[in-house]
Amino acid sequence: MRLRTAAGLATVYVVWGSTYLGIAIAIRSLPPLTMCGIRYLIAGGLLFAWARFRGAGRPSLAHWRSALWVGFGLLLLGNGGVAWAEEYVHSGVVALVVAVVPLWLALLDRKPLSLAGAAGLALGFGGVALLVGPGSGFQWQAIVVVFTALGWAAGSIYARSAPSPDSPLLGIGMQMLAGGVLLTAAGGIRGEFPQVSAPSLAGIGAIAYLVVVGSILTFTVYIWLLRNARTSLVGTYAFVNPVVAVLLGALFNNEPLTARTLAAGAVIVLGVALIVVGPARRYPRRRENVQPALGQASVR
Repeated sequence: MRLRTAAGLATVYVVWGSTYLGIAIAIRSLPPLTMCGIRYLIAGGLLFAWARFRGAGRPSLAHWRSALWVGFGLLLLGNGGVAWAEEYVHSGVVALVVAVVPLWLALLDRKPLSLAGAAGLALGFGGVALLVGPGSGFQWQAIVVVFTALGWAAGSIYARSAPSPDSPLLGIGMQMLAGGVLLTAAGGIRGEFPQVSAPSLAGIGAIAYLVVVGSILTFTVYIWLLRNARTSLVGTYAFVNPVVAVLLGALFNNEPLTARTLAAGAVIVLGVALIVVGPARRYPRRRENVQPALGQASVR
């Protein structure tokens, strides 16, 4: 069990950290919102079909309605905002800004924070201010990501009590399908469709990686971890993913590693760590039939 837990954590750490680089490569071939729409339509369709094949019951209209709202907050605002920002901002910087999701969750949860949690909140947002504030030289699109992360956090809070089917995979598939439809529609409204052309081999590989490894495989591993490991341990992905993303961006995408980025990243990661490993009693337990993977994962 320890080896399986370690392997599962390593998968979530590396794969979800690498999806930022995958998005950066994929949007060289396809416009961002359309690319994300295609990604989630394929991944959601496969998960939905697999869950139904394995005997999951037919979802109700209420289940589809909640999936639509979760897809709006998590995938359209959250993931779509990330892909859009990566047209202008380095993937590692975007990953560091996205790390504020647990900080937004702590604020929206309306639960009293421990002293460590309050310190983490202050450190996390202070690190973001250092990263994208005056004098940083970063584009305003990075600041927008702070608020798209708020959309992801709000969707996560809603997902805790939203009606959902008994099968976690079916629920996640529905959320991805709903988000994929919204992202594709948003891409059309943004005027992306005329920009769509045959993707490069690297673009096809990146989209395939995001669909199969980044979405289907890792979400499944994440669900298993939530059921078999401490929630606080599983939550450590939130401050490991940005580190992985920054390193991969520097190694494979020629993204600069400045002293300011490293310092801001360290402050953000420390702040998120203090929030994530805070006392478990500060946070309410999730209902068993609520789909955890999309609601708790950072913006992938």
